[in-house]
Amino acid sequence: MDRKADAQWFGDLKSGHGTMAVGSKAFSGPFSFISRFENSGDTNPEELLGAAHAGCFSMALSNALSQAGHKVTSVKTTAVVSANKTDAGFAITGIALTTRGVVPGLSAEEFLKTAEQTKTGCIVSRALAAVPMTLDAKLEG
Repeated sequence: MDRKADAQWFGDLKSGHGTMAVGSKAFSGPFSFISRFENSGDTNPEELLGAAHAGCFSMALSNALSQAGHKVTSVKTTAVVSANKTDAGFAITGIALTTRGVVPGLSAEEFLKTAEQTKTGCIVSRALAAVPMTLDAKLEG
């Protein structure tokens, strides 16, 4: 299984601009120096990386809970990807995962234990293993 995404950049770093798109055509959008290193309404690679991580984590946690015999109502995850200037230049310096689950009959302890295992076990987490990650996992409802 291969997945595809495309990006194109026009011009220099600070005044240039680009576009990114996923192969499924579910998303395409502009990005720029300002959207990446300051604030604007456009996206950036780190934001898309966060979306991929949140999606993978939510799916993997739901699967692990289901495999353990629990009926999962929902799992919602937010991933905050931090990019900062380091001695070596800009780098992704951390990912903070916040996940909330609705799983009737599950204990908070088991939810947290399974979420911690998922933090190191989901496909995207494994790909990003060199990046420090934190997890805030709680049951709701």
